[in-house]
Amino acid sequence: MIPADATRPAFGRVNRQLRLDTLVRLRWLAIAGQSLAVAGVHFGLGYPLPFGWCFTAIAVSSWLNIALRIRFPLNHRLQPGAATALLAFDIVQLSVLLYLTGGLQNPFSILLLAPVMISATALPPQRTLLLGGLAIALATLVSVTHWPLPWAGPDRPVLPLHYQLGSWVALVLGLGFTGIYAWRVAKEARDLSDALAATELVLAREQHLSQLDGLAAAAAHELGTPLATIALVSKELSRLAPPEGEMAEDIALLREQVERCRGILGKLTSLQDDEAGPLHQLSLRLLIEEAAGPQRPFGVPFEIVLQGEKPEPVCRRNPGMIYGLGNIVDNAVDFARSTVTITAEWNQDHVMLTIADDGPGFPPDVLMRAGDPYLTHGAGENRAGGGLGLGLFIAKTLLERGGAAIAFSNRPEPASGACVSMTWLRAAFEADLPPAGASKVDLAIPHGVGS
Repeated sequence: MIPADATRPAFGRVNRQLRLDTLVRLRWLAIAGQSLAVAGVHFGLGYPLPFGWCFTAIAVSSWLNIALRIRFPLNHRLQPGAATALLAFDIVQLSVLLYLTGGLQNPFSILLLAPVMISATALPPQRTLLLGGLAIALATLVSVTHWPLPWAGPDRPVLPLHYQLGSWVALVLGLGFTGIYAWRVAKEARDLSDALAATELVLAREQHLSQLDGLAAAAAHELGTPLATIALVSKELSRLAPPEGEMAEDIALLREQVERCRGILGKLTSLQDDEAGPLHQLSLRLLIEEAAGPQRPFGVPFEIVLQGEKPEPVCRRNPGMIYGLGNIVDNAVDFARSTVTITAEWNQDHVMLTIADDGPGFPPDVLMRAGDPYLTHGAGENRAGGGLGLGLFIAKTLLERGGAAIAFSNRPEPASGACVSMTWLRAAFEADLPPAGASKVDLAIPHGVGS
């Protein structure tokens, strides 16, 4: 039930490419902070430190930024390899500064987290693991060997080994936790964005299909007048032309084709007249049949139950609602062992539709998140393979847009199977219907065509 385009990388779980301008701006911010810290400690606090070496490391970072600005435009997007290399440079440059200023005893060692977090939000997990491993390796190195921590006076403090080991463990745990946390948050945002894009694509296509009948009738109406003119001229020509000869045959053929065009246009206009009911208004029974019809060839029988007092609810034909119901029915057929049951109930205030199967039901972890994008639990017994996990998300989005409240559950014991219930206010379900007795727009071909 998901269009092929929705499974392409553009809608899949593809990592967004970082803009070079983003990394350059962040590096300028880091350069400004590093320069201020080094100058403040050396000149403001009077602590001795290798000032020249520190500013050499900062200058290398500045030169790289300038070179990137000259070489690439501001909107340049980085491939994962290039972005990984630039973030690895940032880790190495910061590690050099830490080596020169006390190693992990320097409180600014916490900044090693920043490049890894940036990678977790925008790069594939393998790249983030690589950068995290580099950060841990360099943190281990500067914890073992480094220049003394800048300090004033002769009594330089010596931090206990256990404290330094604790700082290393805290940094490693921080790298792991913040990296995983940032990756999960960014992944959920990307998945939701991709799923919504796929939903909009589906809805746009279904809306386009629903408009074709109206466009066809409008075209028939526009073509009716010139066709009537052609029919009138051909009639006059047949009256003036000799009854025998090639011209008479050509005029007869012309009138025959006019009649043929007239019949075709008559069929097109009937889409808006004689068959307007099935196309533009659907009773609840017909809505169920239209949603379930494409799934009948899979061999799973349907049990349809309708409960309620007459009149039966009627809704305007909504492609989004039909597509959403079709996705839920498709999911039920996929997992059903023998039967899919569709129960429709209504009263004066509400309309309720329940789709249930007799399969294994929702696993507990899936049931808690049913309707989320990219949530799947494999293929059912009646189909091979699995989907992207967008079916229920698209169905939920489209049906809720139409005013439905959706609940996912499992059938109570001793029965088994999944159950999806949709409830509308009857006023919302029957919204947008034309008022009773309203006349249809006359799209018929003008009288006298071909007469």
